[in-house]
Order: sequence, then structure tokens, then C-alpha cells
Amino acid sequence: MYEHHDAVLHAVREGVMILDGDGTLLLANDEARRLFSLPEDAEGRHVRDLGLDPDTTELLSSGRTATDEVFPVGDRLLAVNQRPTDPAGRHRGSVTSVRDTTELRALSGRAEESRERLNMLYDAGVGIGTSLDVARTAQELSDLAVPRFADFVTVDLFESVLAGGQPDAAASLRRTARTGVDEDAPLYPRDHQIRFVESSPHGRSLATGRAVLELRLDEAPGWQAQDKERSAQVVEYGIHSLITVPLRAGSMTLGVVSFWRSRKQVPFDEEELALAEELVARAAVSIDNARRYTREHSMAVTLQRSLLPRTLPEQNALEIAYRYLPAQAGVGGDWFDVLPLSGARVALVVGDVVGHGLHAAATMGRLRTAVHNFSALDLPPGELLALLDELVGRIDQDEAQDEHVAPVIGATCLYAVYDPVSRRCAVARAGHPPPAVVRPDGRVEFPDVPAGPPLGLGGLPFESAELELPEGSRLVLYTDGLVEDRAHDIDVGLERLREALAGAGESPEETCRAVVEARRPAKAADDIALIVARTRALSADRIAEWPVPSDPAAVGEVRAAVTRKLAEWGLDELTFGTELILSELVTNAMRHGGAPIQVRMLYERHLICEVYDSSSTAPHLRYATMTDEGGRGLFLVAQLAERWGTRYLPAGKVIWAEQNLPESPGAMS
Repeated sequence: MYEHHDAVLHAVREGVMILDGDGTLLLANDEARRLFSLPEDAEGRHVRDLGLDPDTTELLSSGRTATDEVFPVGDRLLAVNQRPTDPAGRHRGSVTSVRDTTELRALSGRAEESRERLNMLYDAGVGIGTSLDVARTAQELSDLAVPRFADFVTVDLFESVLAGGQPDAAASLRRTARTGVDEDAPLYPRDHQIRFVESSPHGRSLATGRAVLELRLDEAPGWQAQDKERSAQVVEYGIHSLITVPLRAGSMTLGVVSFWRSRKQVPFDEEELALAEELVARAAVSIDNARRYTREHSMAVTLQRSLLPRTLPEQNALEIAYRYLPAQAGVGGDWFDVLPLSGARVALVVGDVVGHGLHAAATMGRLRTAVHNFSALDLPPGELLALLDELVGRIDQDEAQDEHVAPVIGATCLYAVYDPVSRRCAVARAGHPPPAVVRPDGRVEFPDVPAGPPLGLGGLPFESAELELPEGSRLVLYTDGLVEDRAHDIDVGLERLREALAGAGESPEETCRAVVEARRPAKAADDIALIVARTRALSADRIAEWPVPSDPAAVGEVRAAVTRKLAEWGLDELTFGTELILSELVTNAMRHGGAPIQVRMLYERHLICEVYDSSSTAPHLRYATMTDEGGRGLFLVAQLAERWGTRYLPAGKVIWAEQNLPESPGAMS
């Protein structure tokens, strides 16, 4: 039995040692001799004479209980367990078992590293690309890798990539993101423009499209050639190893990512190079998606901006200020316009195409162009909206067969025409929020303007409302983004708008500023268009009117009255042309129109001549032949006037003509 026990003792792969109470080694099996490198005559000698390290010697000689205490012995890590041989606790000896945990710990460490790398790749999948912003996505990559993988991470992208364009290999790069364990590292700062030399690791990565590993930066002349002074500072700071990985999306190289190591003295290895390539590959997809979105968004914004009015036309009827606030994400279809009309009148338009993106912006442009064209017909607001509604219906029918194009249903519009002579404003709306009116005394009202259906539904007429606006009133037009919010009803938004208008200054600019500050949400989900127009009135001394009997002899009386009024206004230079224009228009009204006939002249930015008659028959400009006795009247009017046209009224029509004013002190500014 003893021989069997002795065979087992020397065959096990765990060291066993037995010591007496004085610390003398009584027995050591073969594994114990190998692990501790014991001499042949170790048995019978005191542990202090065996050449063991002090910590191991102290444990063995003490005889105390130990459980899996680890001691470095040479290049090994030994786990030691020790128990006294006397159950009563008297120190009569001890039994010690030893096993080698070096390989086990190495395997455990590698498993832990592998687990951490998998976790990092998982976190990269969910944590990089949370937004469609190029710079933010690059920053998410650098934040993820520090300090889990590297001590410093920098991301350098081509300038064109940041703007959504294709990368230009000949252009400079911009440091888009930088993260580190310390802020004072002498690496290039964020937003710094860089051109990497060909010999640098970054230059080689960009040129070849492959990752580069620099084990020791202090021995890398190619890297030092980039910036000798700064590279010396980097090495002195303690940064000693580098991995550069090109950011590639398909065949395009968007930039380069750099991983720097300083605190961990061991340089990067090939396995870490592979991990860096995997991290960058995942980030490159998100950065390229953000680049594409930036390009599409820039195109949509450019289209939208080009379709909105860049400057307001010159007119005297209204003092106007406006604001256009785009949504935080996407491009919307809100629009506005100011359109001078005949007779010193001005049209104000505000519209909204529901939705975002290129389709909404393009549809907005089509509707704005249509309103421009329809306004030239001098139609009442309700009739103009009816034409616009019919146009939207035709657009939907034309595009109904294309499954990739959304219909325009959801477009709204408000059209208002202000007349500075009568001080009245005609308003009609198609599913749009009502206008607000701030009276000269500060009272805020929301006039009862019939809502009408949104554009494109068809089948229902649009009713107009007539508002009387004393001089100095402020007419406020806006889109629903100003008053609607998911958190509350539109009535709440209208009441808050009323409060903002009541506390605003008197000028349109002050009113716009107060409303935007009070009503603009922190994160606008929809565009906001706002127009504030303060009314002006054309004074009575700038208006001249004469009734004209249906008698050809009355034409001479009209010419005489016109001559006197022009002399009074200091516009003698326009006498000849004005007499000729009115003579032709009045004669046409007598021959082809109907009584009553009335002449009106307005002295505004232009000299406006108007002839009213009760007939709805429109005159037409034509070229008379050499043998024709007449037919040249309107041709002469068109030659003498800057503009001319016809405006239809509920009963009759007005033929009007505008002449530019001479440059004189009497001209109205």
C-alpha cells in the first residue's frame, strides 16, 4: 500500500510538500521539485536553504493555512494551498500543494480580452451612427475607443465629406474628432486642417487603403517627417505606438482614423490592428450614410432657399418684416410671398405643403409660381384659391400613376389683398390658420375668415372676408408651425400668439422678433413662416377722381382736369403722355364699354391712371394695318406706360396704366 501511495504521490500533476514543525522539508514529489526547481538533496533541509523567494519561504516555514495564494516563481505563477498536519492547531508540520496557473491565467486573460473586444464591437454597432451628422458620428467612434482600446483616438476627414460631397484625394483633411485620456496631449487639435506627407502612416493609409501599424514612434522616421517639432513633443509626452486605418466606404476613402497608445507600455500588436480595422469599418458605414444624408439635405435646402423670395418687392402700401425658420430636421414646404398688384394694392401669401423633403420643397415651388401667375390676373382671393385648388388636383392626377411620388394633399394657403386707398383687405384661406390683426391701439383680433378646405380636395368654393384696417394696423400671417404643437391644442397656440402680439413693439420688425422669441419651440418639428405687415394709407391729396359722361366732348374736360392735377402734383413732365393715355382709355370705354364711366389717378410710387366702366368686355392689343382707321389706341398706351392691364370687378372692369415718376422732390418715396 505504501508503494502504491508513493507512486501516486509522484505521478500527480500537482506539487506536494510535507514539512515538519521546524520548517524542514520531509518530502517533495517530482512536480514540487520541478515547479520550485529544488535541488536533489532538498529533503531534510530547511526551507530557508532551498533558494526560494522570501514570500514563498515565509509561507512554508510559518505553517499557516493558505488557500490559492499566488506567488511568482521564476517565469511561473504558482497557486499554493497549505494546511497544518495537527488538527488541534499545534505546529507539528504542514502539507503544501502547488499547481502552475501560468497558462490558465494566460488563457483566461485572452478570453477576457476576446470578450471585451466582442463587447466593444457590439457597442460600436449600437453606439456609432445614432444621428445623421458626420462630425457627431466621427466623435462617437473616438469616444467609444478611449480608453477601452487606445489612449487617444483622432478622426480626420476630407473637407468635402463634411459638406456631404465626394472625397477629394488632393484636398486637405480636417480633424473632425479627437478623444483622449488627457486634454493636454500635443496632437493636432480638433478642426485643424492637415495635409499628411506620403511617408507618414496616415499618408500611406490614404494612398494604399490599408491599415498601418507603427510599433515604436520614436523609431519611425516617416511619421516624424510629418511635423518634426510636434512629433518630438508627442514622443516626449509618452505616446509610443500608433495604428492608422483608412475610413473606406466602397471604393471611396473618406479619411483616416488614428489610435494612439501611451499608458500601456506594450505596443499595439497584429490582433489589435485587426480590431481597429473592424471598428473603423463599422463606423465608415455610418459616416458614409451621414455624408449622403448631408448631401441630400443640402440639395433640398438649396432648392427650398432658391424658391423662397430673397428680397421683398418695392411697394408703399405695407411696411413688412418676415421670418422663415426651418425645421430642425428635414426640409419643409412652408412659403410666403409679397406681390404688388395694380392700383397700388399688395397681395400677401402664406402657404404650407405638409411633409418634408425634396418633394415638399419642389411642390412648394410649383405652388408659389402658380400664385405669381394667377396674381397677374388681378383676381379676388377666393377665385385665385379656386384656381390653385384646381391646379393641385391636376398635379395629383398626373402623378397618381407614379407610386414613388406622393400626392400634394395637405397643402394650405392664405391669400390677402390690401388696398391702401380704401384701407380694406380681402382675405381667403384654404385650410390655413386664420390671420391676426393688431389694431393701432394694441388690441389683437383673429378675424372670422371662412376656413375653406385644403388645396386639392376640390368641389367647394372659397369665401373671402373683407377687413377694414385703419392706418397703422398690423396684419400677421403665419404657418401652423408657429401655433401647433403635439403638447397642446391649436387654440392654446393661438392664445399664446395673442399674448406675444399684445406685448410686441409697434414696428413689424419688433413684432416678428417678439413672436419668434415667445413662440419658437426649442426643437422645431415643422417650418415656421411669419409675415407682419403694418398698413399705410394713400392720403386723399394723392387721389384724383372724375366721373365722365358718355359724351365724346367730355374727353377734353378730362384732359384739362388731368393737366391741372399734374401741375398741382409737380408732374408736368408726364402731362402729354397721361393726357394721351386717358384719352384713349376713355374713348374706348365710351365706344365699347358701358356707363357709368369714371377716371381715377393715384400718385404713389408710380402715376397710376384708371378708367372704370360697367362692361366686362376686355380690350385686346393688336397691330393695326396701314389701311386701318383705328386700332392703335392700346398700342400707344402700351408704348407710353410702364405697365398696363385689366382688373375685373363684381360689376364692370378697370383698365389701368402705370407710368414711372420723374426724379423730383415731389415724387413719393
